[in-house]
Amino acid sequence: MLVTETGRGLPNAESYASVAAADARCVAMGVTDWAPRTEPEKEVALRRATQFMLANYRQRWAGRRVYQAQALDFPRYDVCVDDFPVRSDVVPAEVVNACIDLAVRAADGTALLPDLDVGNNQIKRDKTGPLETEYFENNTDASSRFVAIDAVLEPFFGAAGGAGMMKVVRG
Repeated sequence: MLVTETGRGLPNAESYASVAAADARCVAMGVTDWAPRTEPEKEVALRRATQFMLANYRQRWAGRRVYQAQALDFPRYDVCVDDFPVRSDVVPAEVVNACIDLAVRAADGTALLPDLDVGNNQIKRDKTGPLETEYFENNTDASSRFVAIDAVLEPFFGAAGGAGMMKVVRG
């Protein structure tokens, strides 16, 4: 059974979103290929989505975790969005929805955390005197694969995209 973070800082939480929340969002958003999946398949997809979020956003969130032993990055202290503090006893709806949107991708077979192909070092240009070799660029970057998710979560990131950072505004 999936353990969903509710804002209590659970040490055994596995997902930011419940299967019921994912079902409701998918119906509301017209995602039809989610409903026929079994509950265990949905739970696996939600776990994978949460793992992706932990791997990609842990160092980018603003503020700090509420409890040292909590399994996930939310709930958090010292997070403000649009100059309003985010309660430290909730998982924001945007975080829950991002988890669900990623889970839909995971359920469809998208590898959220693929091994990166670092390229095969193909030579683009080779000049013999005075020795110069230019290789094709490797443009593989898993961190920029889900631009829509990053855009929704961006207000929850620190000023420089790192933990412990704060936004400074000059008046």
